[in-house]
Amino acid sequence: MTSPTGTPACDALIVVDMQTAFVHRPGEHSGSSGSSGASGTDAVPGAAQLLDRVGELLDRARAAGAVVVHLQNDGPPGADDDPGTPGWELYLQVKPGPREHVIRKPRDDGFDATPLGEVLVSAGVRSLAICGVMSEMCVQATAKTALARGYRVVLPFDAHGTYDVPAVPGVADKIPAHVVSRVAAWALGDQPDITSPTSSVIF
Repeated sequence: MTSPTGTPACDALIVVDMQTAFVHRPGEHSGSSGSSGASGTDAVPGAAQLLDRVGELLDRARAAGAVVVHLQNDGPPGADDDPGTPGWELYLQVKPGPREHVIRKPRDDGFDATPLGEVLVSAGVRSLAICGVMSEMCVQATAKTALARGYRVVLPFDAHGTYDVPAVPGVADKIPAHVVSRVAAWALGDQPDITSPTSSVIF
Protein backbone atom coordinates (compact mmCIF):
# COMPACT_ATOMS: atom_id res chain seq x y z
CA MET A 1 0.00 0.00 0.00
CA THR A 2 1.15 3.54 -0.72
CA SER A 3 -0.11 6.99 0.21
CA PRO A 4 -1.57 9.37 -2.40
CA THR A 5 1.91 10.89 -2.69
CA GLY A 6 3.45 7.49 -3.41
CA THR A 7 5.03 6.89 0.00
CA PRO A 8 5.00 3.15 0.89
CA ALA A 9 3.28 2.12 4.10
CA CYS A 10 5.28 1.74 7.32
CA ASP A 11 5.05 -1.33 9.54
CA ALA A 12 5.90 0.47 12.77
CA LEU A 13 6.00 3.85 14.51
CA ILE A 14 8.83 4.75 16.88
CA VAL A 15 7.91 7.65 19.19
CA VAL A 16 11.11 9.03 20.68
CA ASP A 17 11.22 10.62 24.15
CA MET A 18 7.91 12.48 24.10
CA GLN A 19 8.39 13.18 27.79
CA THR A 20 6.78 15.92 29.86
CA ALA A 21 9.98 17.90 30.41
CA PHE A 22 10.42 18.39 26.67
CA VAL A 23 6.91 18.96 25.33
CA HIS A 24 4.95 20.63 28.13
CA ARG A 25 5.39 24.12 29.52
CA PRO A 26 4.53 24.38 33.24
CA GLY A 27 1.08 25.89 33.69
CA GLU A 28 -0.23 24.83 30.28
CA HIS A 29 -2.90 22.20 29.88
CA SER A 30 -3.38 19.69 27.11
CA GLY A 31 -6.04 17.20 26.11
CA SER A 32 -3.44 14.47 26.01
CA SER A 33 -3.19 11.97 28.83
CA GLY A 34 0.09 12.14 30.68
CA SER A 35 1.81 13.64 33.66
CA SER A 36 0.16 16.81 34.91
CA GLY A 37 3.42 18.31 36.05
CA ALA A 38 6.74 19.22 34.51
CA SER A 39 10.22 20.21 35.46
CA GLY A 40 11.49 23.74 35.07
CA THR A 41 12.60 23.15 31.49
CA ASP A 42 10.67 24.89 28.75
CA ALA A 43 9.15 22.76 26.04
CA VAL A 44 10.83 22.61 22.65
CA PRO A 45 9.79 25.40 20.26
CA GLY A 46 6.60 24.46 18.43
CA ALA A 47 5.70 21.82 21.04
CA ALA A 48 1.95 22.18 20.49
CA GLN A 49 2.27 21.48 16.76
CA LEU A 50 4.69 18.63 17.44
CA LEU A 51 2.20 17.04 19.83
CA ASP A 52 -0.51 17.32 17.18
CA ARG A 53 1.65 15.70 14.49
CA VAL A 54 2.84 12.86 16.71
CA GLY A 55 -0.75 12.36 17.84
CA GLU A 56 -1.80 12.04 14.18
CA LEU A 57 0.84 9.39 13.58
CA LEU A 58 -0.18 7.50 16.71
CA ASP A 59 -3.85 7.49 15.72
CA ARG A 60 -3.03 6.28 12.22
CA ALA A 61 -0.62 3.58 13.38
CA ARG A 62 -3.04 2.25 15.97
CA ALA A 63 -5.93 2.21 13.52
CA ALA A 64 -3.83 0.18 11.09
CA GLY A 65 -2.64 -2.27 13.74
CA ALA A 66 0.99 -1.26 13.23
CA VAL A 67 3.66 -1.80 15.86
CA VAL A 68 4.04 1.25 18.12
CA VAL A 69 7.07 1.75 20.35
CA HIS A 70 7.35 4.62 22.82
CA LEU A 71 10.99 5.23 23.77
CA GLN A 72 11.51 6.81 27.19
CA ASN A 73 14.90 8.25 28.05
CA ASP A 74 16.41 7.65 31.50
CA GLY A 75 18.41 10.78 32.19
CA PRO A 76 21.14 11.10 34.85
CA PRO A 77 20.35 12.15 38.43
CA GLY A 78 19.17 15.74 38.55
CA ALA A 79 18.34 15.92 34.83
CA ASP A 80 14.93 17.01 33.60
CA ASP A 81 14.26 13.40 32.56
CA ASP A 82 15.63 11.79 35.72
CA PRO A 83 13.57 8.58 36.15
CA GLY A 84 10.67 8.94 38.56
CA THR A 85 10.42 12.72 38.24
CA PRO A 86 7.42 14.44 36.63
CA GLY A 87 9.52 15.53 33.65
CA TRP A 88 10.50 11.92 32.89
CA GLU A 89 6.91 10.75 32.41
CA LEU A 90 5.61 10.11 28.90
CA TYR A 91 3.24 12.94 28.00
CA LEU A 92 1.11 11.16 25.43
CA GLN A 93 -1.27 8.38 26.37
CA VAL A 94 0.08 4.86 25.95
CA LYS A 95 -2.26 2.00 25.07
CA PRO A 96 -0.31 -1.09 26.13
CA GLY A 97 -0.95 -4.25 24.17
CA PRO A 98 0.73 -6.85 22.00
CA ARG A 99 1.44 -4.20 19.34
CA GLU A 100 2.23 -1.20 21.57
CA HIS A 101 5.28 -1.06 23.81
CA VAL A 102 7.16 1.27 26.15
CA ILE A 103 10.93 0.81 26.12
CA ARG A 104 13.21 2.70 28.48
CA LYS A 105 16.64 3.56 27.16
CA PRO A 106 19.88 4.61 28.86
CA ARG A 107 21.46 6.36 25.86
CA ASP A 108 20.51 8.36 22.76
CA ASP A 109 20.22 5.36 20.44
CA GLY A 110 16.94 3.56 21.05
CA PHE A 111 18.54 0.28 19.96
CA ASP A 112 21.48 0.52 22.36
CA ALA A 113 21.09 -1.76 25.41
CA THR A 114 17.32 -2.10 24.86
CA PRO A 115 14.98 -4.76 23.42
CA LEU A 116 13.88 -2.50 20.54
CA GLY A 117 15.64 -4.62 17.93
CA GLU A 118 14.06 -7.83 19.19
CA VAL A 119 10.59 -6.24 19.27
CA LEU A 120 10.87 -5.14 15.64
CA VAL A 121 12.33 -8.42 14.40
CA SER A 122 9.72 -10.55 16.19
CA ALA A 123 6.94 -8.46 14.65
CA GLY A 124 8.39 -8.77 11.14
CA VAL A 125 8.89 -5.01 10.79
CA ARG A 126 10.71 -3.90 7.65
CA SER A 127 9.89 -0.20 7.46
CA LEU A 128 9.24 2.36 10.17
CA ALA A 129 8.41 5.97 10.83
CA ILE A 130 10.30 7.83 13.55
CA CYS A 131 9.12 10.96 15.37
CA GLY A 132 9.76 12.81 18.61
CA VAL A 133 12.69 14.62 20.26
CA MET A 134 15.51 15.62 20.07
CA SER A 135 16.16 15.77 16.34
CA GLU A 136 19.96 15.88 16.50
CA MET A 137 20.28 13.50 19.43
CA CYS A 138 17.97 10.57 20.16
CA VAL A 139 15.90 10.82 16.96
CA GLN A 140 18.95 10.95 14.73
CA ALA A 141 20.82 8.23 16.64
CA THR A 142 17.86 5.85 16.53
CA ALA A 143 17.24 6.52 12.84
CA LYS A 144 20.91 5.98 12.03
CA THR A 145 20.94 2.54 13.64
CA ALA A 146 17.64 1.61 11.99
CA LEU A 147 19.17 2.43 8.61
CA ALA A 148 22.30 0.44 9.43
CA ARG A 149 20.09 -2.54 10.26
CA GLY A 150 18.41 -2.35 6.87
CA TYR A 151 15.07 -0.79 7.77
CA ARG A 152 13.34 1.66 5.47
CA VAL A 153 13.04 4.84 7.54
CA VAL A 154 10.57 7.69 7.21
CA LEU A 155 11.34 10.75 9.31
CA PRO A 156 8.43 13.17 8.75
CA PHE A 157 9.96 16.64 8.71
CA ASP A 158 7.14 18.13 10.80
CA ALA A 159 7.07 15.40 13.48
CA HIS A 160 10.40 15.82 15.24
CA GLY A 161 11.80 18.77 17.13
CA THR A 162 14.53 20.14 19.36
CA TYR A 163 15.76 23.33 21.04
CA ASP A 164 17.52 26.35 19.58
CA VAL A 165 21.31 26.15 19.65
CA PRO A 166 22.36 29.17 21.73
CA ALA A 167 24.66 31.83 20.34
CA VAL A 168 28.32 31.83 21.23
CA PRO A 169 29.70 35.39 21.13
CA GLY A 170 32.38 35.71 18.53
CA VAL A 171 31.74 32.22 17.20
CA ALA A 172 28.15 31.85 15.95
CA ASP A 173 24.68 33.34 16.22
CA LYS A 174 21.78 31.39 17.68
CA ILE A 175 20.60 28.59 15.39
CA PRO A 176 16.79 28.21 15.34
CA ALA A 177 15.41 24.83 16.35
CA HIS A 178 13.76 24.19 12.98
CA VAL A 179 17.11 24.60 11.26
CA VAL A 180 18.78 22.22 13.71
CA SER A 181 16.06 19.64 13.03
CA ARG A 182 16.47 19.95 9.27
CA VAL A 183 20.26 19.60 9.41
CA ALA A 184 19.98 16.60 11.75
CA ALA A 185 17.73 14.81 9.27
CA TRP A 186 19.85 15.83 6.29
CA ALA A 187 22.96 14.44 8.00
CA LEU A 188 21.45 10.95 7.80
CA GLY A 189 22.15 10.89 4.08
CA ASP A 190 19.92 10.01 1.16
CA GLN A 191 18.47 6.74 2.48
CA PRO A 192 15.70 7.96 4.79
CA ASP A 193 12.63 9.82 3.60
CA ILE A 194 13.07 13.18 5.34
CA THR A 195 10.87 15.36 3.13
CA SER A 196 7.46 13.73 3.65
CA PRO A 197 4.98 15.51 5.92
CA THR A 198 3.08 13.69 8.64
CA SER A 199 -0.05 13.84 6.51
CA SER A 200 1.49 11.57 3.86
CA VAL A 201 2.67 8.80 6.22
CA ILE A 202 0.53 5.67 6.19
CA PHE A 203 0.73 2.36 8.06
